[in-house]
Amino acid sequence: MPIVAFAQSTTNNDDSCDIGTYPAATLLLPYFEVETANRGVDTFFTVTNVSRNPQIAHVTIWTDWSFPVLTFNLFLTGYDVQSISLFDIVVNGIIAPTNASLTAGGTSSDVTPGSLSNANSSAANPQIDITNCGDHLLPGLLTAPVRAAIQSALVNGIYNAAAFSTGCGASQVGSSAATHRTATTAVGYLTIDVTSKCTPTLPIDPSYFVNEILFDNVLTGDFSILDKTAGSNYAGGSPLVHIRAVPEGGVAGATPARGKPVTNLPYTFYGRFINGQSINNIAVMPHLDRRQPLSSTFAARFIQGGPIAFNTDLLIWREGVAGPVTCANASSNSALEVPEIVRFDEHENPMIFNNVFLPLPLPTTIVTPATSRSSTSSSIFPVMNSPAGDTGGWIYLNLDSGKSEQTINTAVHPAFTKRPSQNWVVISMTGGGSNAGLFGTAFDAMALGNGCSPRAATSTAYGGITVIGPSPNANP
Repeated sequence: MPIVAFAQSTTNNDDSCDIGTYPAATLLLPYFEVETANRGVDTFFTVTNVSRNPQIAHVTIWTDWSFPVLTFNLFLTGYDVQSISLFDIVVNGIIAPTNASLTAGGTSSDVTPGSLSNANSSAANPQIDITNCGDHLLPGLLTAPVRAAIQSALVNGIYNAAAFSTGCGASQVGSSAATHRTATTAVGYLTIDVTSKCTPTLPIDPSYFVNEILFDNVLTGDFSILDKTAGSNYAGGSPLVHIRAVPEGGVAGATPARGKPVTNLPYTFYGRFINGQSINNIAVMPHLDRRQPLSSTFAARFIQGGPIAFNTDLLIWREGVAGPVTCANASSNSALEVPEIVRFDEHENPMIFNNVFLPLPLPTTIVTPATSRSSTSSSIFPVMNSPAGDTGGWIYLNLDSGKSEQTINTAVHPAFTKRPSQNWVVISMTGGGSNAGLFGTAFDAMALGNGCSPRAATSTAYGGITVIGPSPNANP
């Protein structure tokens, strides 16, 4: 599809679907892992406010089936930074607790709930309302029943939230422990949004986008996974996925001038939680989040085996199918199909499933949940059978589930009738065997297009006519 078919010229230089490590309005930690029994594995994330004004960062923890189980707020003063351990949250129930011995106003953890006089001293931010921040600023300590509900959802996929007003009973909202590294491993992902209020509102509620979410690109962040288990003993980290608001700025709930679209983006990161929804029988304006969409095709480098026993895992986040996720429909995010995977060795030899040329679907149906971690030696990837005996190369991933149902911004993109699903991939490389613990690194896979690129058709590797390569990096 030619780019001109769905792109429109603009004088706004901020109109871009290209994702980069720039200050953003939403941050995505695509995968986390916590060993709840002994802290053998822990994931840390850090949020930084790079603006002089105070900001509210709204954090949501999701299961690997894209079901939200906890949300909390971080009040960040100007130029503030906050680091948090997910083991502390999931197991100890500690979220950046107040420390009376520290200087008030320095970081969000220094602010005493209910007293924000010093926290706002660096500069006033007319976009935020701190009226309720005393109650929902930093919970400090979660009660034992709340911790039990969160652990059950992230470890076993069962959200029997006795501590909350509602729960899901026996309905599965995440994968079972049998699919995790151990029977006590918690997995999931999280999102961080800049917002105008300190509330417990979940992003699956359309009122969150109508009344609370903001559009200032002021947050940056990173994450690291520490693994001290036997045979691993490594640490690796990467920037969070930085998702910008386009256009940026404005007050919460602001609507555009009559006849103008909310954004020039063809679709948005949170669109499935907004588009088609209503509040009090009044339709919510689509694309209110204005967040950039993510890519669907990636190139992921790998090294597996060899004389120093390299390990490569891919941490894969995928956009769920269900819109506002409920206890009843979370399972639809448990097995998202992968249309095409091709492995190349270092001598450009392609490897596919069964090494036969067949049209889609793949000879072996590959599915993953909304977030997962998989070794490149696992069965979800074609077997490494390098004629040259290579132990490394790269993997082409087309992760478009084909089931995205988000409304397209046809006012600006009239020819954009079907979109790919959103995804992200992080590569984790570590030493194994006698080299375990000697090194570890993590970095983003290369996106072969951006969130506005057209859907990738079947490649020649599986009997199609499309040649694997970069997609058009379309922009509004």
